[in-house]
Amino acid sequence: MSDFKIAILDMYDDAPNEGMRCIKTLVEDFLQSKGISEASYSIFNVRKGVSLPSVADFDAFISTGGPGSPILENSDWETNYFQLIEALLEYNKKSEIKKQLFAICHSFQLLYQYFDLGIITKRKSTSFGVMPIHKLEPALRESIFFGLEEPFWAVDSRDFQAIVPNKKRFKEIGAKILCLEKNRPHVPLERAIMAIRFTPEIVGTQFHPEADAEGMHRYFKTEEKKQAVITNFGEKKYHSMIEHLEDPDKIMLTESVILPNFLEHAFQQKFEIILD
Repeated sequence: MSDFKIAILDMYDDAPNEGMRCIKTLVEDFLQSKGISEASYSIFNVRKGVSLPSVADFDAFISTGGPGSPILENSDWETNYFQLIEALLEYNKKSEIKKQLFAICHSFQLLYQYFDLGIITKRKSTSFGVMPIHKLEPALRESIFFGLEEPFWAVDSRDFQAIVPNKKRFKEIGAKILCLEKNRPHVPLERAIMAIRFTPEIVGTQFHPEADAEGMHRYFKTEEKKQAVITNFGEKKYHSMIEHLEDPDKIMLTESVILPNFLEHAFQQKFEIILD
């Protein structure tokens, strides 16, 4: 089998997290399923100012979630990151074999601003837990969601939100809103956008499709994390989250579908064109 190389754009800034473990496991499992060496992926610590990958050297990119505010500050690492995005866009204009990118949470919020699609604002309170995600009509044609019901469930963990979409700008660049957060009829607030197809090759979610139910369950069953959740969100929220993590039709299903489908699409796109 020919090489298929994946770049993980690490936005965690060395902060403790479960996301990188989950993403690495999904990537390694995918490569193994294709008979490709696990050495075919590389991790780039974006917010530490490291040199970022050349677009030509990789076939798929996964840009992670991360801590802190996503509001743009014109930092050096942001400049480098957006130069990579620009290089990806330019490459895809000229090449028959396209390069695919998946953006998660913090990265999704960065791209929402980069493409000038609307507003990123701080939430009145943290959204945290296992939440229903609602697909819109364009999501029905998205292969990353094939196999998920309506609604489906995902881990949501964020202090910020993408809202007030600029419909004119969406139309200009051909971007599509794919999913919204849960409907809260008793709350007079706009529903946040939870997934967007930014370009034919760039897609992202504001939730965490990589979340591993077993790992998350183990993480939140520790006494320290259990008490932190109960203190901040209440005991009812904690027990509800644990129940959802143990449900095979919720997090386990989402984790097994979205990123694997993304990688499969990128893989097939490359090798189908080569074989043709």
